[in-house]
Amino acid sequence: MDGATRVYLCAGCGIGEAVDLPALKATVEKEFSPEACAIHPCLCGAEGLALVRQELGEAPAGNVVIGACSGRVNTDIFSFGSGVTLERANLREHVAWSQPPKEEDTQALAEDVMRMSIVKARKSALVEPFVPPETSKTILVIGGGIAGLTAALQAARLGGEVVVVEKEPFLGGHMATVHKELPKAPPFRALSDPTIDALIEQVSKRPNIRVFTSARIERISGAPGMFDCAIQRNDESIDLWAGAIVVATGWKPYDASKLTRYGYGLPNVVTQQQIEDMARGGRIVRPSDLKPARRVAFIQCAGQRDPEHLPYCSSVCCMTSLKQALYLREQDPDALAYVIYKDLRAPGLYENFYLAAQENENLCLTRGEVKSVSTNADGSLSLEVENALLGERVLLQADLVVLAVGMQSVAPDGGILRLQYRLGEEQPLDRDGFPNSNFICFPYETRRTGVYAAGCVRSPMTSLSAMTDAAGAALKALQCVTLTAQGAAVHPRANDLSFPDFFLQRCTQCKRCTEECPFGALDDDEKGTPKPNPTRCRRCGICMGACPERIINFANYSIDQVASMIKSIHVPDEFEEKPRVLVLACENDAMPAFDIAGLRRKRWSPHARLIPVRCLGSINVVWISEAFSRGIDGVMMIGCKKGDDYQCHMITGSELLAKRGENVQETLNRLMLEPERVRTETLAIDEYDRIPELIDGFVASIQEMGPNPFKGM
Repeated sequence: MDGATRVYLCAGCGIGEAVDLPALKATVEKEFSPEACAIHPCLCGAEGLALVRQELGEAPAGNVVIGACSGRVNTDIFSFGSGVTLERANLREHVAWSQPPKEEDTQALAEDVMRMSIVKARKSALVEPFVPPETSKTILVIGGGIAGLTAALQAARLGGEVVVVEKEPFLGGHMATVHKELPKAPPFRALSDPTIDALIEQVSKRPNIRVFTSARIERISGAPGMFDCAIQRNDESIDLWAGAIVVATGWKPYDASKLTRYGYGLPNVVTQQQIEDMARGGRIVRPSDLKPARRVAFIQCAGQRDPEHLPYCSSVCCMTSLKQALYLREQDPDALAYVIYKDLRAPGLYENFYLAAQENENLCLTRGEVKSVSTNADGSLSLEVENALLGERVLLQADLVVLAVGMQSVAPDGGILRLQYRLGEEQPLDRDGFPNSNFICFPYETRRTGVYAAGCVRSPMTSLSAMTDAAGAALKALQCVTLTAQGAAVHPRANDLSFPDFFLQRCTQCKRCTEECPFGALDDDEKGTPKPNPTRCRRCGICMGACPERIINFANYSIDQVASMIKSIHVPDEFEEKPRVLVLACENDAMPAFDIAGLRRKRWSPHARLIPVRCLGSINVVWISEAFSRGIDGVMMIGCKKGDDYQCHMITGSELLAKRGENVQETLNRLMLEPERVRTETLAIDEYDRIPELIDGFVASIQEMGPNPFKGM
């Protein structure tokens, strides 16, 4: 950013004991001639802040570089107004707390940290956010079950306008079909009466909630804050302008017809859902002759935790079987219930319900595996069970067999959202068929910005958990409409006002940006020219890393900015035998891990120079070429975990970098450098203890290879 540059160095937290700050100040003044450069014993204190604010004056503007602690802390303290480009140079965790004090290499590291930070500030421009001319604050909730109704009610209570779309002619979803609910209140021992009717009544009384039953989504176009929705109800088409969407389409039982091994298809083999219907009707009977069922066998994990069917646990089936066993006992105190399980699971305080159920004398819990189910002449059933506790096979007789078939997401797989997006009509699903974004950090977000999943569409859960889940999704939806109206990002870079700028005059229509954007933020025209949708954008920079023409940049994060930071690193000549390694580290997991490692006083090689990137996917190969051309000896890129259990905050960023490996290899071949000079690693935020091993190991391998032949050129 053009304008005055002011640099402030903090001596607190041990920085002054580890770094020669007067010498560092002299280096900064000599190389950058800032308008001001000062050392203070405690910049985050009242006197330190007063010093900065006094020099900035009544209309703060220009660049301010704070050489102190990590930019992840004291964010509210170091804030000087929208006219200031603020850069935080980490002299504490990445220098003073991770390097030996007052050594030559430590001082050199501190100098480079300041060089890169000052250059970064000067290469940033003030961000002018994309503020839509008009936005909607209406929340569209798709699904009228317990999750959808809870999301609608919570959003409405906070002042939001809500529209609920339900495909059935009635509200309530699965919860409208249950006889009793699992315990909902401490001590979580007794079953609860259904609460869905009371919830429906509350929703119906809210003037800011409109409900459309027997309806479906015809299409959704646009972006957060500006979703243009068409709702089809009977022969009527209803237009709606929405700001955010909550998908609460619920779950469906796994197809029991695929479970012939457990006897499904025999007259007296049913599912848990059929038992609920019987209980609501007043009697649990054998379907073959409608006689009361006095011996009932519940088979747990029927097709669950099974790679041929459902590889996951549905989490509530064990408790549902215990609940239905209690139904049986209410009908006939002498009735006998067998629960045959692999592992009986009752998470949290539901353990109390499990213990209460065990107090029933006629409830038999058996750990084992069902090998076969067959029908006897009288219509009863024989179950051959491999009893894991006894280590032998036993034969059980039952009037009725109940299969816990598991829960599948009614995820948008065509015909629910009908998004008019280049990357498809529905939300992308994970390997188990659930829509998600980042399963650790962002449980409600999906891969479509402004579209949130709640309840069992997102993950199997109890009705109580679904209500909690829906409240969280409603809050996220409200946050989305509020921040979108301000031109700010929602997640993971919450409140970020930047957005990518496309210099389309040089676009070659290669479509890499539109194809690689994980969030569908880019459409394209018939020629392949990208058509940005700024409010869909999550500011990850993946499009910037993908572009071979380097025409995509952010005001505060650009190709030139990072390249200039790389150029600012002082590279010793080959005779000093001090290698320089560039580490491009993801800001989401890797950089926080470095901060934690510093906090824990872990030490790593002083020859590494860290530059944060928004995502590994935002790395443009030109940065690697620039680094080697400048004489840097090796480049390490550290990002989030990838694969099925990915932790990448931008979904595919780490994988995309790996796919671009050919471009990196081409750069190395062109420069005639060893491929081992570039290494990519993944790091979870809690794996900070691996950092010394990663950095020191890479530096050691670079030293074995010898200096970059471009050094000194």
